[in-house]
Amino acid sequence: MLREIVTFLVDTIGQMGYFGIFALMFLESSFFPFPSEVVMIPAGYLAYQDKMSLGLVLFFGISGSLAGAWFNYLLASKFGRKFLLKFMSSEKVQKLELFFDHHGHISTFTGRLIPGIRQYISFPAGLANMNAWKFSIYTILGAGIWVTILTMLGYFLGANQELIHKYLKEITIVTTILVIIIIAIYVKIKRDKK
Repeated sequence: MLREIVTFLVDTIGQMGYFGIFALMFLESSFFPFPSEVVMIPAGYLAYQDKMSLGLVLFFGISGSLAGAWFNYLLASKFGRKFLLKFMSSEKVQKLELFFDHHGHISTFTGRLIPGIRQYISFPAGLANMNAWKFSIYTILGAGIWVTILTMLGYFLGANQELIHKYLKEITIVTTILVIIIIAIYVKIKRDKK
């Protein structure tokens, strides 16, 4: 059954092409719950089969992520907290704001690497009217790492779906550890400057 699902996903991504990658990653990056794994891993496998360009897969995956993040940023920036509370619980909005306040602007980078926060980290950035260039750079860096990891999984392990399932969990753990290290280094640099 798993192989049938994977075949369906690969075929669907193949038919939708690069625009499909962009559109689905836009959805994944905005507040629509859509897993990036079902987009980028099959796209990576299609690149392995020479049915898609690896460079273009990465470009459209990252571009879609950035566009979705900007969608959330602009919603929060333009309509504010009251608007977000129509779609999210006040506890969730408060947690996101605390995460952003505690970790600063770099949270838009680190948040892109953490499941469950990835889709929503742009909201507190929009509420705080974070600098547009910093927001874009941090988002591209964070989304770029995640998109590249998933695409490479599909590229190198696409023929063996069990290995993908196994390594995805391990990579998520390693990525989370790296995020903690990056935050610790960032905090230390800020303290040293003070």
